[in-house]
Amino acid sequence: MGFFSWMTQDTNKSIANCYSGSAFTVFMLDDKGNIWEESNYNGYGMFGGKDFYELLAEMNGQTDREDGIKLYFDNDESSVKYPNLVEYIDNWQWQNKKPDECPHQGHFYE
Repeated sequence: MGFFSWMTQDTNKSIANCYSGSAFTVFMLDDKGNIWEESNYNGYGMFGGKDFYELLAEMNGQTDREDGIKLYFDNDESSVKYPNLVEYIDNWQWQNKKPDECPHQGHFYE
């Protein structure tokens, strides 16, 4: 399986993985105010020890990472709560908006 990534929701930057040489700190937050900080993204959905898809599932009353993947790719966005992914956490308020996928997978920029 290849890398996967998203665009930050505040700066619209590709969340670069640690193998790209361009990694930067990203914050993932939920609708309850919990924050996970990741400064060395590995390219597989983990932010501060928390899996993006697992959190997505939990925010929507599920428990399984696979449920989170299905929610992200298969459901009507209007009925799903999404984690936020941002570069700058100061003054950021959680928004129920699906993070855009990174077309470069956080690595393949050239």
